[in-house]
Amino acid sequence: MTPLDPPTQPPAPGDPVPDSTVQPTPSQAPARTPTATWIVGLALAASIGAVLFAGGYLAAGGNRQAATCSAPSTAFAAFCEAYQKLKSNYVDKLDDTKLVEGAIQGMFQNGVQDPFSGYMSPQDYQQALGSLSGKFSGIGAEMAVKNLKEPANLSACATLSDNCVLVVVSPISGSPADRAGLQPGDVVTAVDGKSVIGSTIQDQISKVRGPSGTKVTLTIKRDARTLDLAITREEITTQEVESKMLDGHVGYIALHGFSESSSDQFHAALNGLLDKGATQIVFDLRGNPGGYIYSAQKIASEFVSSGTIFTQESTGGAVKPWPALGDGIATNPKLSVVVLINNGSASASEIVSAALKELHRATLIGEHTFGKNTVQIWAPLQNGAGGGVRITISRWFPPNHDSVHPNGVQPDVAVTIPAGTPPEKDLVLDRALAFLAKQTGSPASPVPSGSPTAFVPDAALISWDNGGLRSAFV
Repeated sequence: MTPLDPPTQPPAPGDPVPDSTVQPTPSQAPARTPTATWIVGLALAASIGAVLFAGGYLAAGGNRQAATCSAPSTAFAAFCEAYQKLKSNYVDKLDDTKLVEGAIQGMFQNGVQDPFSGYMSPQDYQQALGSLSGKFSGIGAEMAVKNLKEPANLSACATLSDNCVLVVVSPISGSPADRAGLQPGDVVTAVDGKSVIGSTIQDQISKVRGPSGTKVTLTIKRDARTLDLAITREEITTQEVESKMLDGHVGYIALHGFSESSSDQFHAALNGLLDKGATQIVFDLRGNPGGYIYSAQKIASEFVSSGTIFTQESTGGAVKPWPALGDGIATNPKLSVVVLINNGSASASEIVSAALKELHRATLIGEHTFGKNTVQIWAPLQNGAGGGVRITISRWFPPNHDSVHPNGVQPDVAVTIPAGTPPEKDLVLDRALAFLAKQTGSPASPVPSGSPTAFVPDAALISWDNGGLRSAFV
């Protein structure tokens, strides 16, 4: 297999990788410590960036710049000299780990200046990989940051505040959070008695997650009430897909991320809708920040039987098309498909939506997407600082080869959400149902009570800084 060959399934966790002396057992697979990971995503929604495990890529990939630490360059000699002088002369004792982490961060921030390449602390790296694996120990709820004052301002909530609140998107059905009574829209104000104000969502993920069998107490605001919910953590499998039949023969399916298991979950849910008689499909990618490359390929292939889903172009001129797999269950053109998108639909979501649009398989409804067409590799640092790095290694292009950066994928039917629109009113879904009704001649039905809007993240959820964290399962 050449480095860019699209696999029909991810390589096994034990596949050999460069500079790796430890191979994981199946029980170690979620941590994937010795494995390099390819990511196309906002680099993580904890639902999540698109990724491919590629054992030989770092060693075999194209005409990459030579790099070695065995014969340090002049630049590294200067770094070592500065480090030695600092350690020898600074008035207070210095922490070597912090110095190394700071140096790595500076190398990316000042030398690379790519918001999607960077250093991840051990905590952030493990959180990211845990989310991508689809399994973790926690309470089983999706949470996100919401800007109450300026819903459209996606960059003003670096830390939680009175205006930037931590809100429950939805508990996973049957999870500890669900059994404890956590509800969509609950605002988390404290964890184990400590206010969340001034912290980041990453901080709160770490606090809410924890070993199975241990307890965490969330203080929440619900309407005018303040409640304390004590929840016992369990092993959680994230729910990437939600589906249901709407009125008539319309099947609704929402995909929240492209993790390892999402394509299988999506296939099962889509098959269930078709078995129930769906003749029209609403495919909701709003708020989906991305995921594994091969998951995007598999999911797009459910709807298209032939053609190129996307093309990947790497340093050194390597070009590789990723074709439709030819085994989809919804490729019949008589099955009408609309895809819902917004500016939180990124990377792998853009791969799928652009392919379905340009291969004339679906109509896109909503807002333009995020506009990110780069692929990152995630690799662990096994010496010293720990954690890992994410590095942009290629770009992807849709079938027509127009870049989605920076303007995103444009909808066929644009829907603007007026300021002040209540979250329970889903104008984009309403427009999609009206569009499908015109195709059949049936009157459009309003979105029923208890509709999918209960579990679809709305446009006010933010796209999270360099890490791209939009929402997180805890």
